Amino acid sequence: MVGGTLADAEVREATQGWWLVALVGALSLVVGIVVLFKPGDSLATLAVITGIFLLVDGILELIASIFGGTQSRGLVAILGVITAIVGVLLIRHPVQGVTFVALLLGLWLITIGVIRIVEAFEVVAHRGWGVFAGVIELVAGIVIVSNPHIGYTTLAILVGIGFIINGAGMLGLGWAMHSVRADASS
Repeated sequence: MVGGTLADAEVREATQGWWLVALVGALSLVVGIVVLFKPGDSLATLAVITGIFLLVDGILELIASIFGGTQSRGLVAILGVITAIVGVLLIRHPVQGVTFVALLLGLWLITIGVIRIVEAFEVVAHRGWGVFAGVIELVAGIVIVSNPHIGYTTLAILVGIGFIINGAGMLGLGWAMHSVRADASS
């Protein structure tokens, strides 16, 4: 009986940030939809919107690495730092041109894709979804970096799709964490 209670307490502690994960997912979905439906807007607007999202996402990842009970706190911290740096660069220098924004986003996608794939193998639950999301981000990053002179609309579409896929995955993960937490509480 005591062992079951301890496990339930550990599950509740590990899933206490479910709402943060769901919030990041919802924000990612919104940003992805805005970018897809407004690809004709200026490059500066796309860069700043993307930069703000990435900065907030990076800060939330850092908070999760400090206060969360995840097994891969170091990888989450690295992901948070890289994401926040890219966000600040996009906010600070939004008009450097399509090539700069494409290279920055492509390198970021490659980095987080690799990190998400590594993270997926640390946790058995939902491993397939973690690998799938990481591979999609990795492939999108490679496509962008291999041809950084892509047009603005193409970049906007790739970024928008990436944010939507990331958002759907994060929202699903947050909801799954909430369900696991509710089951452990009952």
